[in-house]
Amino acid sequence: MDSNGKTTQSDLLNSLDLDFLKQEIGKRFPFYDYRQTSNGIAFFCNIDKSVFNTRFADLRERLSKDGFIPLFRHDHGEDVIYVMKKPNKKEKPFWVNIALLVATIITTLLTGSLLELGYGDLQSVPQLLDVFQPQNLLAGALFFSLPLMSILFIHEMGHYYFSKKHHLQTSFPFFIPVPPILPGFNIGTFGALISSGDPMPDKKTLFDVGISGPIAGFIVAVPVTILGLITSEIVPFSNLPAGETVLGTSLLFSILSSVFLSIPQGFAIDLNSIAFAGWIGLLITSINLLPAGQLDGGHIFRAVFGEKQKYAGWLAVIIMVFTGWWFFAFIILLLVGINHPPPLNDESELDSKRKLLFFVAVAILILCFIPFPITII
Repeated sequence: MDSNGKTTQSDLLNSLDLDFLKQEIGKRFPFYDYRQTSNGIAFFCNIDKSVFNTRFADLRERLSKDGFIPLFRHDHGEDVIYVMKKPNKKEKPFWVNIALLVATIITTLLTGSLLELGYGDLQSVPQLLDVFQPQNLLAGALFFSLPLMSILFIHEMGHYYFSKKHHLQTSFPFFIPVPPILPGFNIGTFGALISSGDPMPDKKTLFDVGISGPIAGFIVAVPVTILGLITSEIVPFSNLPAGETVLGTSLLFSILSSVFLSIPQGFAIDLNSIAFAGWIGLLITSINLLPAGQLDGGHIFRAVFGEKQKYAGWLAVIIMVFTGWWFFAFIILLLVGINHPPPLNDESELDSKRKLLFFVAVAILILCFIPFPITII
């Protein structure tokens, strides 16, 4: 370090173990020059495109074991592999995952008990002890918590499986519990997420990790929704009291309702707890497929369109602003962001199978998106 405590270039070269890096990169990609950068070393290489993707994947796995990250870019007419130190990221202990899972089971179970009693939040229950009655808790567990948690869990395990398949360091799901104390409308959770300790290596990995969760969750959410619909009641609009919360519908939900139910004019579906869990599952699927930032849709659109993903992200935000999602649009702008960062190998390409699956993902987004999810009559 210099007199001001800053890391000098010679310090950085020593810390990066230059001899090791020259050996590992040189035997895969002949390089004719290397230079110090602000946070690593740039190797200027002669690239054979026919074997590049395989060798770069092998290089990433090898360097990752020693705490390095390779990044390939085509800069100013030259093929450059940048190598930097992997940032130290402290993993949370596994008991945190278990604690959040248990807490979310409890909050969704309580929400399910409230739904069985016909209330939207804990404050509105005349006798709070009724929520904790064994028969109500059991009904809440079987008819709401279990189907909803199954959708969320399968969604996250889809991400987890493909992350591990592509040799990414990945955490188990972190569920987000929410006590049913919001006025009038609760679902017991804000969903779940997994944390990756590695950057996305290429477009195929980015695509696979992004699409796996929504597809897996969708496969579970559809039969849950169908089961809920065929066991729900059809009631006349005149029976709905003033101030009742009416759920919006998606194209898919309308199609399933038409196929499995016969709804006369002037009547509506009084969704039971199972149908409500399916409705939430389809809604969460569509939210995750929005093509912005680090959302699953952001992964998918970045893998397919590269830097042009940002235009799809802005289009999604504009649509949300003019529908019932304006608040979530501001969350994306302030916290999630529009642009998705590129993978380490941004020159990789997707095969035809993945390009076809992209249209499946877009179809699911369109079918499941609810422009105005909640209305108070």
